[in-house]
Amino acid sequence: MIKTTSSFQTKKIAKLLAREILGAKFLRKSALTLTLSGDLGAGKTTFVQGFLRGAGIRKKITSPTFTIVKSYKVKSYKDYKSIYHIDCYRIHKPKDILNMGIREILNNPENIVLIEWPERIGRILPKKVIAIKLKYGEKENERIISIKN
Repeated sequence: MIKTTSSFQTKKIAKLLAREILGAKFLRKSALTLTLSGDLGAGKTTFVQGFLRGAGIRKKITSPTFTIVKSYKVKSYKDYKSIYHIDCYRIHKPKDILNMGIREILNNPENIVLIEWPERIGRILPKKVIAIKLKYGEKENERIISIKN
C-alpha cells in the first residue's frame, strides 16, 4: 500500500511502475493489462497520466470518457508497440465494448492496456491483470494506492 499526498506524487508512483514494467521481461500470450478501480475522482486518470509519461508519451493525456478508447504508440521499448487507455465508465453492458475491438487489443502481446472502471466489463477481462486500486485518504489530496499482481 502506498500513500500519496498530491497528484504529482501519484503520477510519480505511476511513472516508476511504467518504467519497471517496460524494462521487465514477461512471458505472455496476450496484452499486459492493468485495471484501475476507485471512486470518481480518486485518481485513476491521474495515475494513467503518470504511467504514460513514464512510458515516454509526451502529448497531452486526457481521459477517454467519451471516446472510450485512446491508443498511444510506444517507440522506445521493443517488447511493446502500443498502450491503450480504456475508460469503461460509460459502458453499461460488457458486450457494448466488444464492438470496439477490445478482444483484439487484449489478445495482442505487444500491447499494454490500462482499464478504468474494470468492474463494468468484468468477464471480458483477462484472468491475469495487475489490479490497481485508488482510495481517498484522510486528507484532501491524500490517496491510498494498492497494487496486486
